[in-house]
Amino acid sequence: MKVVQINSYGGVDVLEVNTNAPKPSFSKGQVLVEIHSVSINPFDWKVRAGYFKDMMPLTFPATLGGDFAGVVLETNEEMSDFKKGDEVYGSANIFNGGSGSFAEFAAVNIKNTALKPKTLSFEEAGSLPLVGASAVQALEEHIKLQRGFKILIHGGAGGIGHIAIQLAKVLGAFVATTVSTSDTDYVKKLGADNVIDYKTEDFVTLVKDFDAVFDTVGGEITNKSFKVIKKGGILVSMAGKPDEKLAEEYDITVIGQGTDTNTLHLNRLTELIDTGKIKVNIDKVFTIDQSKEAFKHLEENHPRGKVVIKIINH
Repeated sequence: MKVVQINSYGGVDVLEVNTNAPKPSFSKGQVLVEIHSVSINPFDWKVRAGYFKDMMPLTFPATLGGDFAGVVLETNEEMSDFKKGDEVYGSANIFNGGSGSFAEFAAVNIKNTALKPKTLSFEEAGSLPLVGASAVQALEEHIKLQRGFKILIHGGAGGIGHIAIQLAKVLGAFVATTVSTSDTDYVKKLGADNVIDYKTEDFVTLVKDFDAVFDTVGGEITNKSFKVIKKGGILVSMAGKPDEKLAEEYDITVIGQGTDTNTLHLNRLTELIDTGKIKVNIDKVFTIDQSKEAFKHLEENHPRGKVVIKIINH
């Protein structure tokens, strides 16, 4: 089978398409999925670059990828959650015990899988698991966002951000977001109430006394965000744990979120998608043989929504 693998850490040049990889075996609690479509997340290129090699070392050759959408090919008979032929989506990340999704076939954990939204194509569904689960977990579980709350979402045009804006509006919140100049109209269409151009404006001077900040950007943005949250508010970051001392000083709860792409979050996402409350935006679709170009596009640009790799052409 075809897979996208790396044999060492590095830039896009270490990516290789292996056309003769063995089909993965699967064990109890897993199913074998024929992968139709996958998407790249920043986590994937950071893994490839070696950002996590000390805490999560890879065994080479390593198959990359988490997000997938596909069809169940084989199951263990005692597993009744899914049956052969089911259209599913989820995460096959090797750090969760999957075999890696950037492949024609993958072994995936049942607990990281759900039935695919009926209203979506495989490309759309394959773009959703991590970003969708991230938004659901942050806004509904950690922040417990409610009608009338004010939330600032950093990076509103990105993969996680564009889902988070829509979910925040579903939950009845007032939404401010930071984006680049070219993305202001785009996020307004997603429902953002207050759009801040981070290239020409400083969000600290434009928003205050917010209930929550959801930060998908990181760096100095995280620390500056403390200034706009009211006492007792919450800051959830996708870019590591925010400063505990600052949290104490400002009387704010901080969470560095590690997303759990599980069946619960995915089923909630499916409900939001299939009832038309949330839409996913695909920036660009590549073939598996264009994997280097796909990674390059994600890393060198600021895509609107998701970058997708089509594994099977239908």
